Amino acid sequence: MQSEESYRWRKQIVWGLLLIVVGAVVLLDRLYYINAEDYWHYAPLLLVAVGISQTIGYPSPKEFGNGLWTVFTGLWLFAVLENAFGLTFRNSWPLFILMWGIKLVLDPFIARRFLNNQKVGRHEK
Repeated sequence: MQSEESYRWRKQIVWGLLLIVVGAVVLLDRLYYINAEDYWHYAPLLLVAVGISQTIGYPSPKEFGNGLWTVFTGLWLFAVLENAFGLTFRNSWPLFILMWGIKLVLDPFIARRFLNNQKVGRHEK
């Protein structure tokens, strides 16, 4: 139970920090201290941070899978906005089909791995 509570607290802290960063950037932009347009292409990396937060700690198998999906989406958006590897919105959409297939294949392995962790945790108590 302690681990679930700490996981919930960590998720809340990550979301709070992300909101503080976004709010500070918007405020500084509105006060004309910075030009936020110079920094918005980094916004998808916020999704990567959220996804990583979902995958570490003690998530459920569903939360872990959603975290992987969020990391992938953030990295894809960043690559498209930066035109990395020649990726654009028009030519990179099949990556979502590929990632969906990979996630479907990995879901049973992830669920089994978390089930094994739960059994070990019960025996240790």
